[in-house]
Amino acid sequence: MLSEFLSANRSELIERCRSKVALRTVPKASHEEMAYGIALFLDQLIKTLEIEQTTEPLLSRTVSGPSGGENSDASEMGESATLHGRELVHRGFTVEQVVHDYGDLCQAITELAFEVRAPIEIDEFHTLNRCLDNGIADAVTAFNQQRDLTIADQHSEAANERLGIFAHELRNQIQTATLAVNAIKMGYTGMNGATGAILERSLVAMGNLVQRSLTEVRMTAEMPVPHRLFPLADFIQEVRVSASLEAQLKECVLAMPAVDPQLAVKADRELLFSAVGNLLQNAFKFTHHGTQVTLSAYAAGDRVQIDVEDHCGGLPPGCQETMFHSFKQGGEDRSGLGLGLSISQRSVEANGGVLRVRDIPGSGCIFTIDLPRYLVPENAHS
Repeated sequence: MLSEFLSANRSELIERCRSKVALRTVPKASHEEMAYGIALFLDQLIKTLEIEQTTEPLLSRTVSGPSGGENSDASEMGESATLHGRELVHRGFTVEQVVHDYGDLCQAITELAFEVRAPIEIDEFHTLNRCLDNGIADAVTAFNQQRDLTIADQHSEAANERLGIFAHELRNQIQTATLAVNAIKMGYTGMNGATGAILERSLVAMGNLVQRSLTEVRMTAEMPVPHRLFPLADFIQEVRVSASLEAQLKECVLAMPAVDPQLAVKADRELLFSAVGNLLQNAFKFTHHGTQVTLSAYAAGDRVQIDVEDHCGGLPPGCQETMFHSFKQGGEDRSGLGLGLSISQRSVEANGGVLRVRDIPGSGCIFTIDLPRYLVPENAHS
Protein backbone atom coordinates (compact mmCIF):
# COMPACT_ATOMS: atom_id res chain seq x y z
CA MET A 1 0.00 0.00 0.00
CA LEU A 2 1.09 3.58 -0.66
CA SER A 3 0.87 4.55 3.03
CA GLU A 4 3.31 1.77 3.98
CA PHE A 5 5.64 2.71 1.11
CA LEU A 6 5.64 6.39 2.24
CA SER A 7 6.24 5.47 5.88
CA ALA A 8 9.12 3.17 5.03
CA ASN A 9 10.79 5.71 2.74
CA ARG A 10 9.93 8.94 4.59
CA SER A 11 13.54 10.03 5.19
CA GLU A 12 14.56 9.24 1.62
CA LEU A 13 11.66 11.25 0.17
CA ILE A 14 12.43 14.28 2.36
CA GLU A 15 16.09 14.14 1.34
CA ARG A 16 15.16 13.98 -2.34
CA CYS A 17 12.91 17.02 -1.92
CA ARG A 18 15.69 18.88 -0.12
CA SER A 19 18.06 18.15 -3.00
CA LYS A 20 15.56 19.40 -5.58
CA VAL A 21 14.94 22.62 -3.62
CA ALA A 22 18.67 23.22 -3.18
CA LEU A 23 19.21 23.00 -6.94
CA ARG A 24 16.28 25.25 -7.84
CA THR A 25 15.88 28.12 -5.40
CA VAL A 26 17.94 31.23 -4.68
CA PRO A 27 16.76 31.52 -1.06
CA LYS A 28 17.85 28.17 0.35
CA ALA A 29 15.38 26.10 2.34
CA SER A 30 16.45 25.62 5.94
CA HIS A 31 16.31 22.31 7.80
CA GLU A 32 13.47 23.65 9.95
CA GLU A 33 11.49 24.73 6.90
CA MET A 34 11.84 21.33 5.21
CA ALA A 35 10.75 19.54 8.36
CA TYR A 36 7.85 21.95 8.89
CA GLY A 37 6.62 22.00 5.28
CA ILE A 38 7.27 18.85 3.27
CA ALA A 39 7.72 16.47 6.20
CA LEU A 40 4.49 17.56 7.89
CA PHE A 41 2.60 17.33 4.60
CA LEU A 42 4.01 13.84 4.06
CA ASP A 43 2.88 12.73 7.53
CA GLN A 44 -0.61 14.07 6.86
CA LEU A 45 -0.72 12.31 3.49
CA ILE A 46 0.19 9.02 5.19
CA LYS A 47 -2.49 9.62 7.83
CA THR A 48 -5.07 10.33 5.12
CA LEU A 49 -4.23 7.14 3.22
CA GLU A 50 -4.40 5.06 6.42
CA ILE A 51 -7.86 6.43 7.34
CA GLU A 52 -9.15 5.70 3.84
CA GLN A 53 -8.30 2.04 4.39
CA THR A 54 -10.69 1.91 7.37
CA THR A 55 -14.46 1.46 7.46
CA GLU A 56 -14.96 5.24 7.67
CA PRO A 57 -12.81 6.62 4.83
CA LEU A 58 -14.59 9.99 4.76
CA LEU A 59 -12.99 10.86 8.10
CA SER A 60 -9.82 11.46 6.12
CA ARG A 61 -11.37 14.77 5.00
CA THR A 62 -10.69 16.23 8.44
CA VAL A 63 -7.00 15.65 7.75
CA SER A 64 -6.68 16.58 4.08
CA GLY A 65 -9.94 18.27 3.08
CA PRO A 66 -12.48 17.32 0.40
CA SER A 67 -11.97 17.24 -3.35
CA GLY A 68 -12.22 20.62 -5.03
CA GLY A 69 -10.69 22.43 -2.08
CA GLU A 70 -13.96 23.60 -0.47
CA ASN A 71 -13.23 24.37 3.21
CA SER A 72 -9.89 22.58 2.84
CA ASP A 73 -8.25 25.30 4.93
CA ALA A 74 -10.19 23.99 7.94
CA SER A 75 -8.42 20.63 7.70
CA GLU A 76 -5.11 19.72 9.34
CA MET A 77 -3.36 19.84 5.99
CA GLY A 78 -5.00 23.17 5.12
CA GLU A 79 -3.87 24.77 8.36
CA SER A 80 -0.27 23.63 7.96
CA ALA A 81 -0.21 24.57 4.25
CA THR A 82 -1.48 28.04 5.19
CA LEU A 83 1.32 28.47 7.71
CA HIS A 84 3.82 27.09 5.21
CA GLY A 85 2.74 29.62 2.56
CA ARG A 86 3.06 32.52 4.99
CA GLU A 87 6.48 31.35 6.13
CA LEU A 88 7.78 31.21 2.55
CA VAL A 89 6.86 34.89 2.06
CA HIS A 90 9.07 35.88 5.00
CA ARG A 91 11.92 33.78 3.59
CA GLY A 92 11.81 35.58 0.23
CA PHE A 93 10.38 32.77 -1.92
CA THR A 94 8.12 33.35 -4.96
CA VAL A 95 4.68 31.88 -5.52
CA GLU A 96 6.18 29.63 -8.23
CA GLN A 97 8.56 28.17 -5.65
CA VAL A 98 5.62 27.48 -3.32
CA VAL A 99 3.99 25.38 -6.04
CA HIS A 100 7.27 23.62 -6.83
CA ASP A 101 7.65 22.60 -3.18
CA TYR A 102 4.63 20.32 -3.49
CA GLY A 103 5.50 19.25 -7.04
CA ASP A 104 8.91 18.12 -5.80
CA LEU A 105 7.28 15.73 -3.34
CA CYS A 106 4.96 14.27 -5.99
CA GLN A 107 7.92 13.77 -8.31
CA ALA A 108 10.03 12.23 -5.55
CA ILE A 109 7.25 9.76 -4.68
CA THR A 110 6.63 8.63 -8.27
CA GLU A 111 10.36 8.39 -9.07
CA LEU A 112 11.17 6.29 -6.01
CA ALA A 113 8.10 4.07 -6.50
CA PHE A 114 9.22 3.41 -10.07
CA GLU A 115 12.79 2.65 -8.98
CA VAL A 116 11.77 0.06 -6.35
CA ARG A 117 8.79 -1.16 -8.39
CA ALA A 118 6.28 -0.28 -5.70
CA PRO A 119 2.75 -0.26 -7.15
CA ILE A 120 0.42 2.71 -6.59
CA GLU A 121 -3.29 1.95 -6.81
CA ILE A 122 -5.56 4.32 -8.79
CA ASP A 123 -7.52 5.31 -5.67
CA GLU A 124 -4.28 6.00 -3.81
CA PHE A 125 -3.03 8.15 -6.68
CA HIS A 126 -6.31 10.09 -6.64
CA THR A 127 -5.83 10.70 -2.92
CA LEU A 128 -2.26 11.87 -3.53
CA ASN A 129 -3.50 14.30 -6.20
CA ARG A 130 -6.29 15.59 -3.95
CA CYS A 131 -3.90 16.24 -1.10
CA LEU A 132 -1.41 17.98 -3.36
CA ASP A 133 -4.17 20.07 -4.95
CA ASN A 134 -5.55 21.20 -1.59
CA GLY A 135 -2.10 21.80 -0.13
CA ILE A 136 -0.99 23.92 -3.11
CA ALA A 137 -4.25 25.91 -3.15
CA ASP A 138 -4.12 26.71 0.57
CA ALA A 139 -0.40 27.52 0.53
CA VAL A 140 -0.67 29.78 -2.53
CA THR A 141 -3.72 31.58 -1.11
CA ALA A 142 -1.95 32.19 2.18
CA PHE A 143 1.24 33.20 0.36
CA ASN A 144 -0.56 35.84 -1.72
CA GLN A 145 -2.47 37.19 1.28
CA GLN A 146 0.69 37.46 3.36
CA ARG A 147 2.61 39.04 0.49
CA ASP A 148 -0.13 41.67 0.04
CA LEU A 149 -0.03 42.43 3.77
CA THR A 150 3.76 42.67 3.68
CA ILE A 151 3.70 45.05 0.71
CA ALA A 152 1.02 47.17 2.38
CA ASP A 153 3.11 47.36 5.55
CA GLN A 154 6.18 48.37 3.55
CA HIS A 155 4.24 51.11 1.75
CA SER A 156 2.86 52.34 5.06
CA GLU A 157 6.33 52.44 6.62
CA ALA A 158 7.73 54.31 3.61
CA ALA A 159 4.86 56.81 3.70
CA ASN A 160 5.34 57.38 7.43
CA GLU A 161 9.08 57.85 6.98
CA ARG A 162 8.54 60.32 4.15
CA LEU A 163 5.93 62.24 6.13
CA GLY A 164 8.20 62.35 9.17
CA ILE A 165 11.13 63.72 7.19
CA PHE A 166 8.89 66.28 5.48
CA ALA A 167 7.46 67.45 8.82
CA HIS A 168 10.93 67.64 10.38
CA GLU A 169 12.39 69.74 7.57
CA LEU A 170 9.33 71.99 7.36
CA ARG A 171 9.40 72.56 11.12
CA ASN A 172 13.07 73.55 10.99
CA GLN A 173 12.42 76.10 8.25
CA ILE A 174 9.39 77.53 10.06
CA GLN A 175 11.35 77.89 13.28
CA THR A 176 14.18 79.67 11.47
CA ALA A 177 11.75 82.02 9.71
CA THR A 178 9.89 82.72 12.97
CA LEU A 179 13.09 83.63 14.79
CA ALA A 180 14.11 85.94 11.95
CA VAL A 181 10.71 87.66 11.91
CA ASN A 182 10.80 88.17 15.70
CA ALA A 183 14.28 89.70 15.50
CA ILE A 184 13.16 92.09 12.76
CA LYS A 185 9.97 93.06 14.66
CA MET A 186 11.93 93.84 17.82
CA GLY A 187 14.13 96.22 15.86
CA TYR A 188 17.36 94.31 16.32
CA THR A 189 17.94 94.21 12.54
CA GLY A 190 16.38 95.31 9.27
CA MET A 191 14.95 93.40 6.32
CA ASN A 192 17.99 94.17 4.18
CA GLY A 193 20.52 92.67 6.60
CA ALA A 194 21.72 89.14 7.31
CA THR A 195 18.57 88.30 9.29
CA GLY A 196 16.42 89.34 6.34
CA ALA A 197 18.49 87.03 4.14
CA ILE A 198 17.89 84.15 6.57
CA LEU A 199 14.15 84.80 6.42
CA GLU A 200 14.30 84.88 2.64
CA ARG A 201 16.22 81.60 2.47
CA SER A 202 13.73 79.91 4.79
CA LEU A 203 10.76 81.05 2.70
CA VAL A 204 12.43 79.86 -0.51
CA ALA A 205 13.24 76.49 1.11
CA MET A 206 9.66 76.07 2.31
CA GLY A 207 8.34 76.89 -1.15
CA ASN A 208 10.65 74.32 -2.73
CA LEU A 209 9.70 71.73 -0.15
CA VAL A 210 5.98 72.20 -0.72
CA GLN A 211 6.42 72.18 -4.51
CA ARG A 212 8.36 68.91 -4.38
CA SER A 213 5.78 67.35 -2.08
CA LEU A 214 2.87 68.34 -4.33
CA THR A 215 4.66 66.84 -7.32
CA GLU A 216 5.34 63.67 -5.34
CA VAL A 217 1.63 63.40 -4.48
CA ARG A 218 0.69 63.72 -8.14
CA MET A 219 3.21 61.10 -9.22
CA THR A 220 2.33 58.64 -6.44
CA ALA A 221 -1.40 58.97 -7.11
CA GLU A 222 -0.73 58.31 -10.82
CA MET A 223 -2.97 61.19 -11.80
CA PRO A 224 -3.49 61.73 -15.56
CA VAL A 225 -0.72 63.85 -17.07
CA PRO A 226 -2.12 66.42 -19.55
CA HIS A 227 0.42 67.15 -22.30
CA ARG A 228 0.18 70.61 -23.87
CA LEU A 229 2.36 72.32 -26.45
CA PHE A 230 4.21 75.42 -25.26
CA PRO A 231 7.28 77.45 -26.37
CA LEU A 232 10.50 76.28 -24.76
CA ALA A 233 11.95 79.81 -24.54
CA ASP A 234 8.97 81.07 -22.52
CA PHE A 235 9.21 78.10 -20.20
CA ILE A 236 12.94 78.60 -19.56
CA GLN A 237 12.31 82.30 -18.88
CA GLU A 238 9.72 81.34 -16.27
CA VAL A 239 12.23 79.00 -14.64
CA ARG A 240 14.84 81.79 -14.64
CA VAL A 241 12.61 84.11 -12.64
CA SER A 242 12.19 81.62 -9.77
CA ALA A 243 15.77 80.29 -9.94
CA SER A 244 17.52 83.68 -9.93
CA LEU A 245 16.59 84.38 -6.32
CA GLU A 246 17.89 81.04 -5.12
CA ALA A 247 21.13 81.52 -7.08
CA GLN A 248 21.57 84.87 -5.36
CA LEU A 249 20.93 83.36 -1.94
CA LYS A 250 23.42 80.56 -2.64
CA GLU A 251 25.96 83.15 -3.88
CA CYS A 252 26.55 81.51 -7.23
CA VAL A 253 26.07 82.64 -10.85
CA LEU A 254 23.13 81.46 -12.95
CA ALA A 255 23.97 81.48 -16.66
CA MET A 256 21.28 80.95 -19.28
CA PRO A 257 22.19 80.96 -22.99
CA ALA A 258 19.49 82.17 -25.40
CA VAL A 259 16.89 79.61 -26.47
CA ASP A 260 15.67 79.22 -30.06
CA PRO A 261 12.18 80.83 -30.06
CA GLN A 262 10.99 78.23 -32.61
CA LEU A 263 11.46 75.30 -30.24
CA ALA A 264 8.53 73.85 -28.30
CA VAL A 265 7.83 70.89 -26.04
CA LYS A 266 4.64 68.95 -25.41
CA ALA A 267 4.39 68.16 -21.72
CA ASP A 268 2.71 68.80 -18.40
CA ARG A 269 4.14 72.23 -17.68
CA GLU A 270 3.93 71.92 -13.87
CA LEU A 271 5.67 68.55 -13.78
CA LEU A 272 8.40 69.72 -16.13
CA PHE A 273 8.79 72.93 -14.10
CA SER A 274 9.18 70.82 -10.96
CA ALA A 275 11.76 68.57 -12.64
CA VAL A 276 13.92 71.47 -13.84
CA GLY A 277 13.46 73.29 -10.53
CA ASN A 278 14.64 70.26 -8.55
CA LEU A 279 17.70 69.89 -10.79
CA LEU A 280 18.57 73.56 -10.28
CA GLN A 281 18.09 73.29 -6.51
CA ASN A 282 20.39 70.29 -6.52
CA ALA A 283 22.96 72.22 -8.57
CA PHE A 284 22.81 75.26 -6.28
CA LYS A 285 23.20 72.97 -3.29
CA PHE A 286 26.37 71.21 -4.45
CA THR A 287 28.14 73.64 -6.77
CA HIS A 288 31.22 75.20 -5.21
CA HIS A 289 30.80 78.64 -3.66
CA GLY A 290 30.97 81.43 -6.21
CA THR A 291 30.92 79.11 -9.24
CA GLN A 292 28.46 79.02 -12.11
CA VAL A 293 25.33 76.95 -12.69
CA THR A 294 24.23 76.86 -16.33
CA LEU A 295 20.70 76.20 -17.57
CA SER A 296 20.58 75.66 -21.33
CA ALA A 297 17.91 74.37 -23.70
CA TYR A 298 18.55 73.43 -27.33
CA ALA A 299 17.62 71.09 -30.17
CA ALA A 300 19.50 67.84 -30.77
CA GLY A 301 18.11 66.17 -33.88
CA ASP A 302 14.46 65.33 -33.28
CA ARG A 303 14.89 65.88 -29.54
CA VAL A 304 14.97 68.84 -27.19
CA GLN A 305 17.51 68.79 -24.38
CA ILE A 306 17.48 70.84 -21.20
CA ASP A 307 20.85 70.81 -19.43
CA VAL A 308 21.64 71.82 -15.85
CA GLU A 309 25.41 72.00 -15.36
CA ASP A 310 27.15 72.68 -12.06
CA HIS A 311 30.69 72.88 -10.70
CA CYS A 312 30.46 70.45 -7.79
CA GLY A 313 33.85 68.91 -8.59
CA GLY A 314 32.41 65.67 -9.95
CA LEU A 315 30.31 62.83 -8.58
CA PRO A 316 31.46 60.57 -5.71
CA PRO A 317 32.33 56.96 -6.71
CA GLY A 318 29.21 54.81 -7.12
CA CYS A 319 26.86 57.77 -6.78
CA GLN A 320 25.71 57.65 -10.41
CA GLU A 321 24.08 54.23 -9.93
CA THR A 322 21.91 55.22 -6.95
CA MET A 323 21.43 58.99 -7.13
CA PHE A 324 17.92 58.74 -8.65
CA HIS A 325 16.67 56.49 -5.83
CA SER A 326 14.40 58.00 -3.18
CA PHE A 327 16.09 59.17 0.05
CA LYS A 328 19.57 58.82 -1.50
CA GLN A 329 22.04 61.64 -0.91
CA GLY A 330 25.51 61.37 -2.40
CA GLY A 331 27.22 64.57 -1.26
CA GLU A 332 28.43 65.88 2.08
CA ASP A 333 25.45 68.25 2.37
CA ARG A 334 22.73 65.99 3.82
CA SER A 335 20.06 68.68 4.16
CA GLY A 336 16.79 68.02 2.38
CA LEU A 337 14.67 64.93 1.85
CA GLY A 338 16.79 63.19 -0.77
CA LEU A 339 13.73 63.07 -3.04
CA GLY A 340 14.50 65.81 -5.57
CA LEU A 341 16.28 63.71 -8.19
CA SER A 342 13.83 60.84 -7.82
CA ILE A 343 10.89 63.22 -8.36
CA SER A 344 12.66 64.83 -11.33
CA GLN A 345 13.18 61.47 -13.00
CA ARG A 346 9.57 60.40 -12.52
CA SER A 347 8.28 63.78 -13.71
CA VAL A 348 10.40 63.63 -16.86
CA GLU A 349 9.36 60.04 -17.60
CA ALA A 350 5.69 61.00 -17.13
CA ASN A 351 6.25 63.51 -19.94
CA GLY A 352 7.69 60.88 -22.27
CA GLY A 353 11.28 61.93 -21.68
CA VAL A 354 14.52 60.62 -20.22
CA LEU A 355 16.66 62.07 -17.44
CA ARG A 356 20.35 61.22 -17.42
CA VAL A 357 23.52 62.53 -15.80
CA ARG A 358 27.06 62.93 -17.15
CA ASP A 359 29.96 63.17 -14.75
CA ILE A 360 32.82 65.55 -15.51
CA PRO A 361 35.53 64.53 -13.01
CA GLY A 362 37.26 67.46 -11.38
CA SER A 363 34.67 69.91 -12.69
CA GLY A 364 31.05 68.97 -12.05
CA CYS A 365 28.17 67.16 -13.68
CA ILE A 366 25.47 67.79 -16.27
CA PHE A 367 21.89 66.62 -15.81
CA THR A 368 20.02 66.37 -19.11
CA ILE A 369 16.26 66.22 -19.67
CA ASP A 370 15.67 64.66 -23.09
CA LEU A 371 12.21 65.27 -24.63
CA PRO A 372 10.61 64.96 -28.10
CA ARG A 373 11.13 68.08 -30.22
CA TYR A 374 8.24 70.22 -31.43
CA LEU A 375 8.00 73.58 -33.19
CA VAL A 376 6.02 76.60 -32.08
CA PRO A 377 2.91 76.91 -34.32
CA GLU A 378 3.15 79.81 -36.80
CA ASN A 379 -0.05 81.43 -35.50
CA ALA A 380 1.54 81.64 -32.02
CA HIS A 381 3.76 84.51 -33.29
CA SER A 382 0.90 86.58 -34.71
